[in-house]
Amino acid sequence: MQHDAHTAHDHHQQAVAAGSWAMAVQATLHCLTGCAIGEVLGMVIGTAFGWGNVPTLILAIILAFFFGYALTLRGVLKAGLSLGAALKVALAADTLSIAVMELVDNGVIVLWPGAMDAGLADPLFWWVLAIALAVAFVLTTPVNKWMIGRGKGHAVVHQLH
Repeated sequence: MQHDAHTAHDHHQQAVAAGSWAMAVQATLHCLTGCAIGEVLGMVIGTAFGWGNVPTLILAIILAFFFGYALTLRGVLKAGLSLGAALKVALAADTLSIAVMELVDNGVIVLWPGAMDAGLADPLFWWVLAIALAVAFVLTTPVNKWMIGRGKGHAVVHQLH
């Protein structure tokens, strides 16, 4: 019996290692979805209320984390975890990924000349946001691969399915 458990554990570790790039891409796309929803919603709300760049950016970041965690929560709650356990899994699975994604994509937006002053009707806003999210995806995928390879991040979420 102990041998069977050890073999199953080895098989799972091999599956995680073999599929880590695919899992990393999937995890990063998941992160990108939550971040994009939060970013756009935050920008729309901030613009609608006439807020300045800093409060709008802060709201967008908060909403990116909220929606990133919410997407994971939805899946792990479906797997039958309690809300408390699901929150722990979502926080462990997504925090680093969302943080890197937000740091990169907001860094691109802040550093891009004119992007922070572009309104929602300005194509510059949408082009820079798309480029920023693409750059963030490329730089966050290796972070997710590193975490998955160590049995962390979305590897934990995938164990529940």
